[in-house]
Amino acid sequence: MSALEISNRAARRLWLAVNGLGAAPLAGLPDVAAMIRALGFVQIDTIRNVTRAHHHILWSRAPGYRETMLWPLLGQKRLLFEHFTHDASLIPMEFLPNWQQQFHRLGQKAANGDWYRSGLAKDEVRAIRDRIEAEGPLSTHAFDSRATSREMWARPPHKKVLDQMWYAGDLATSHREKFIKFYDLGERVFPDVARDCPPVRDQIGWLCDQALERLVIATPGEVQRFWGVASAPEVRDWLARRRLVEVAVTGADGIRQKAWALPDIEARLAASAPVARRLRLLNPFDPAIRDRNRLLRLFGFHYRNEMFVPQSQRIWGYYVYPLLEGDAFVGRIELKADRAANWMAVTGFWPEPGVRWGIGRQERLDQELRRFARLAGVTEIRWEAARPT
Repeated sequence: MSALEISNRAARRLWLAVNGLGAAPLAGLPDVAAMIRALGFVQIDTIRNVTRAHHHILWSRAPGYRETMLWPLLGQKRLLFEHFTHDASLIPMEFLPNWQQQFHRLGQKAANGDWYRSGLAKDEVRAIRDRIEAEGPLSTHAFDSRATSREMWARPPHKKVLDQMWYAGDLATSHREKFIKFYDLGERVFPDVARDCPPVRDQIGWLCDQALERLVIATPGEVQRFWGVASAPEVRDWLARRRLVEVAVTGADGIRQKAWALPDIEARLAASAPVARRLRLLNPFDPAIRDRNRLLRLFGFHYRNEMFVPQSQRIWGYYVYPLLEGDAFVGRIELKADRAANWMAVTGFWPEPGVRWGIGRQERLDQELRRFARLAGVTEIRWEAARPT
């Protein structure tokens, strides 16, 4: 049987829909845990340019979201746990039984890697754990060992120990205060269900299934990169066991690529609705754009995160937000904010080639900026860059 052909427009429509960006944004107070469950996870990030990435990602799908809604799901309700996918992320707690292999693999990697070799003796490592067991959740600030290097990412020995045990699941994030992580014993954070985990092959199979549910159409490499858990051979083994539909997806450049889709792909295509025309300001860490190769292939939109690129080498700017309108990227914008001074400023603006910024599109951008400013709790919006014409 020949591969099912899927047009570029249809692939974009499915991708935006599964990411919660296809229909009009959710109205009212959102069910934040359900939103994260639908996405699979939400990446968390330390930088607060206007608002932190995790808040922005959730707000993009539900404008009624506010920053106080997230952390109680981790620290009080225990509906989420924190661990590492491709980066630090919040993951639904019900996924925990199938996450045990990730604890094992990352724990082993941390134990064997130079980055996590703390230099502390076994009794010093044990003393750190004993303090947490006796005193309850502690942050890295409760310990006083010093980093031996002045490099930007250098960490003190006790931080390396804490993170090694955190990767292995021996410690877990109890809660966060002003984004500071507090470590507690894994057994006091994770429910008992985590101890009754499936065999490794079943864990990997479940995670691959869940990845494809959230990708709808994907190459084996995209399935592997979704969680950052499985190896390439494990994904091939999963693929051989699953009954999937072979498809040929047309990219933005007109080139078709072989991929795999869920068995109900034709029903999904028939039921998919047109994408809402709303203009959206997306975060650089948004799951819809995280896979830059997929982004370029589907949308013809080249994007790179330049926060850690030297200023002289940046193409765009420090913290640049893609602008999505309907199913196309129409530009990118650089923002910064001072909450205490009650302002947000546009410091850079770059329309996509060939995109005309008429009065209507400019007004839609202004509306989105006003909505975003409300999330950050500021009212004044300044244009320091030239306004689009």
